[in-house]
Amino acid sequence: MQLSIGKPFMLTALAMLCGGLVLGLWASIYYIAPEYAGRFPGFEALRPMHVSSIMFWILLGATGSVYCALQQLVGGWMSKPAAQAQWALWAIAIGGIFFSYLNRSFGGREYWEFSPAWALPIALAWLLFLVNFARAARRIQRWPVYVWMWMTGIVFFLFAFAENYLWLLPYFREHFVTDTAIQWKVNGSLVGSWNQLIYGTSFYLMERINKNAGIGRSRLAFAMYFLGLFNLMFNWGHHIYTVPTPEYLRYTGYLVSMTEWVFFLRILYNWKSSVSQAQKYYHYFPYRFLMAADLWVFLNLGQAILMSIPALNLYTHGTHVTVAHAMGTTIGINSMILFAACFEFLGGGQRAFLAGNRLLNATYRTAQLALLVFWLSLNAAGVQKGMWQMAPDPAPFRVMMDGLKPWFWAFAGAGAVLATALLVLAGGALQAAWRAAPGAAAAEEALGNRAARESQRV
Repeated sequence: MQLSIGKPFMLTALAMLCGGLVLGLWASIYYIAPEYAGRFPGFEALRPMHVSSIMFWILLGATGSVYCALQQLVGGWMSKPAAQAQWALWAIAIGGIFFSYLNRSFGGREYWEFSPAWALPIALAWLLFLVNFARAARRIQRWPVYVWMWMTGIVFFLFAFAENYLWLLPYFREHFVTDTAIQWKVNGSLVGSWNQLIYGTSFYLMERINKNAGIGRSRLAFAMYFLGLFNLMFNWGHHIYTVPTPEYLRYTGYLVSMTEWVFFLRILYNWKSSVSQAQKYYHYFPYRFLMAADLWVFLNLGQAILMSIPALNLYTHGTHVTVAHAMGTTIGINSMILFAACFEFLGGGQRAFLAGNRLLNATYRTAQLALLVFWLSLNAAGVQKGMWQMAPDPAPFRVMMDGLKPWFWAFAGAGAVLATALLVLAGGALQAAWRAAPGAAAAEEALGNRAARESQRV
């Protein structure tokens, strides 16, 4: 059916999330008790498999969310064969990447440790995504802010992804400082790119839940978008404080990072209205994930601002504080928004079932509590390691690591609870999709046909 174009991406994304959670649990056993983890595949393979699975959950989930939202906006103006080819390219890339990891064939760089050959189908898939997006978006008059965010995320991801492989050229590979600066810069830019896709989806979902088209067209929304775009383009500077690059890069990174105070203060200013809105829409199950994402935006944004201060960055760089920030952003913000999208788009016809499901509601609360313990324990370990690495006469590395073991056990225990909760939520999204499938198909088709007729009248 034409309107199922985004659902294969979302279902595949949920599968990648489940796989990534299992791999993460297995890797944590290797990290704190390797004698119980077995010999195969080893931590050196499990870690990139876990990281890649979670990245693909985010990228495929964001792709599916954009497709589902666009079909609700404009109907069947996208190419289904192009979307199917895009999904097939992703399947080829994922299969090849995991086969490579299991055979110890790496050859990539940080977070993209697979052979560069498997980057080609991902790039081709993303080009098809851009073509399909452009085909649909040109039907929309006066783009709301979330359409601009989707466009920005798609285009900038392609640019940063290409930049990620500059190291294949001898000039960059042979200049260590330049190579390192580009790699760390790229990682920040890629995160900023998929954040545009996911935050745009959040705007769209809020507009849909509130039934208020003004949310995506307000001056404030566009002002925040341009500030976010500015950060996407230049905020990476604080990632390379410790690299001996020109001073203007570090100063620019610091100044841009400090503009995040605008976001932080806006959250504080709107706190009262956010509480009132939460009380009004809490009965709507997908909204609860958006509410959780708002809380984690507040926590992680505050942490990011502190980490961007050079004097503090010296202590946090390369410690578990960085990991805590990455986990808080990936799970607390990105994954919560994607869960909202999954429950909305896959199980939109099952809202009463979702809101009244005791298991899902208890699991949602458990996930938030476990994530908080997980985040705090990583931060505590990072602070302790940061103090060690900046000490004038540090203890031996092994002594320091032994001192961190209580925090590692806390993070592993909380991580096990968190992973279990997220697996249950992923199962709930799949169950909701299954229950909604018979009736939702006709409803979606009617909605898409109506959107297509309206777009033709514009």
